[in-house]
Amino acid sequence: MNFRFWILIGIVAISGFNQGLLLPLIAIIFENDGVPSSVNGLNAAALYIGILFITPFMEPQLRKYGYKPIIIFGGLLIIISLMLFPLWKTFWFWFVLRFIIGIGDHALHFSTQTWITTTSEANKRGRNISIYGLSFGIGLAAGPLMTPLVQISEALPFMLSSLLCFITWMLIFILRNEYPEKTNDSDSFREMMNRFSKAWKYGWVAILPPLGYGFLEASLNGSFPVYGLRIGFNIENISLLLFAFALGAIVLQLPLGMISDKLGRRSVLITILFLGMISFLIASLLEHSLLALTICLFIAGMVVGSTFSLGISYMTDLLPKNLLPAGNLLCGVAYSVGSLAGPYFGGIIIQYFKSISFFHIVAFVLFLLLIAVASFRQDPAISQTIYKKSVDTL
Repeated sequence: MNFRFWILIGIVAISGFNQGLLLPLIAIIFENDGVPSSVNGLNAAALYIGILFITPFMEPQLRKYGYKPIIIFGGLLIIISLMLFPLWKTFWFWFVLRFIIGIGDHALHFSTQTWITTTSEANKRGRNISIYGLSFGIGLAAGPLMTPLVQISEALPFMLSSLLCFITWMLIFILRNEYPEKTNDSDSFREMMNRFSKAWKYGWVAILPPLGYGFLEASLNGSFPVYGLRIGFNIENISLLLFAFALGAIVLQLPLGMISDKLGRRSVLITILFLGMISFLIASLLEHSLLALTICLFIAGMVVGSTFSLGISYMTDLLPKNLLPAGNLLCGVAYSVGSLAGPYFGGIIIQYFKSISFFHIVAFVLFLLLIAVASFRQDPAISQTIYKKSVDTL
């Protein structure tokens, strides 16, 4: 189990690196070429459109073929797409490539995430999923540091990312294929939607944090580089600020996961959402100081950088194993919707509402999440009891 776990963790880290690199890299390239920020954000949304497009097909394929083939398929799509970026720099060609990367990225994440959550013991669930989030965060932190390479050659960052992805992708061939837990219901569209409905009914509160994190992460990496350039920062400054946020997420990712194993996911989520909202409000007041903004984003990363992994852990607490593929898929959809909205609405606000700070948008989203999580009172044990009865009747 440990050998498999660490290979999956390595794959997720490279996926984070790709995402951390592509979002600011392409945003900066388009900004320097004079592309409007709203159009820039639309191109960034292509990745998440790809994720949403492939979502209805993922769960049946995972149950049919198992984890390993889906990861291989997703990794191959990502590698080929990254190699094609330098071939032709046009808006729509890059849009299609990012769409394909979205399909591959979702296949990879959905399979690794479900594989880890279904094989983790309950008392180590928060820790294991936090390591999952930590590995993604490390990759995400390293990605923006590669953006200055664009000043040497626009093709260099894409080639480097594809090479790293290929090396890690080869490791998956070592693993033995496994399958999700079997269910008594069929894989028809109606039964699939029934599983999604049940997963949403009892786990909706855990699905919202990934949505918020998707918005936060994609808007920071996709819209903030444009905002940063417009308020006077250079490419190196922006890379440093994005790295500060990602580094903050790395620092507390594992401790927060372990604390949530003892104190409960809900209480930890409420605390980090509140502190994150305050951090971004303070950042909006100090956004013209590089040092002050670096500190604010580092602190914000420490508290809200674990939002996605804590949401996944919470979802795993609330749902039985046979619904975990559906729950993980819904978390992926929520993350994609948030990521889709982040760069696009961020770009619109930057372009048309110049008096509003970028950080006000993020703080408002965190406030809405805080209200939603604080209003949820269901005990996970109650959900498990209800679902045990429901599963027995299938």
